[in-house]
Amino acid sequence: MAFRDLVEEIDSVVFDTLADVGYIEGRRVLGMFSAPWLQPKIGRLNTGLREPCFHIRVADAAGVEKTQTVQIELPALDGGGEYTLIHLEPAGDGLVGLVLRLKA
Repeated sequence: MAFRDLVEEIDSVVFDTLADVGYIEGRRVLGMFSAPWLQPKIGRLNTGLREPCFHIRVADAAGVEKTQTVQIELPALDGGGEYTLIHLEPAGDGLVGLVLRLKA
């Protein structure tokens, strides 16, 4: 079994167990959501990202494009809500980061 196949199998278990639920243009997708305002702080320095990000598997990124609507199914205080996709960032590890902007 190739390394990528093993990583894909591990990702499936992790995503099925721990993932956040999101909807991209109404299509249900599992991923890992992070928001800069929710990241831990060290002293007065923020350790987080500048924009909210939803990391999904490459296989789930097919057909995903800038300006699409991404709904994160979390409580509002945890960053849930409706976002606009502003940038895709392939990580090279089988995941794609969707950089988001909160819809007004």
